[in-house]
Amino acid sequence: MALLSAASIASPAAGATQSAVINASVSKSLVLASLQNLDFGTITLGPGTWSNATVSLSQTGTIACGGANLICSGATQAAIYNVQGSNRQTVNISAPNVTLVNQSDATKTLILVTNAPATVVLTSSGHPGNDFSIGGSVTLSSTTAAGTYVGTFNVTVDY
Repeated sequence: MALLSAASIASPAAGATQSAVINASVSKSLVLASLQNLDFGTITLGPGTWSNATVSLSQTGTIACGGANLICSGATQAAIYNVQGSNRQTVNISAPNVTLVNQSDATKTLILVTNAPATVVLTSSGHPGNDFSIGGSVTLSSTTAAGTYVGTFNVTVDY
């Protein structure tokens, strides 16, 4: 019987070990803050019948008053935003065009074609973050209604 018991005890099977690489990417949540609103100043329409005169405001706040039919005056400024997140990460910026509504007659609108950077690379983690500016352009004609036109940016940032 002892012989039978010894034969029933099997030797353990050879074990196997395998290694795997583990990656974990950790980034800070993005924080977006508006620092300054966009302002075209005052645009005066010239006399006569004309169309397709474009006023552009660069990302640096420089105004280009298109054509002899327009006079641009007053203080202008590009919109400025601050984004904070993880150092050396590329942040994608989306700023769709904006419908501007005449505050005296809501049936009168202009389209602001935005001019924003596509991306910004963060140079710090968290504060102070990076600032970026948004400009844009509007196209006017002799039939554009007088009044103050107002709209709201929908700016989105993501990694």
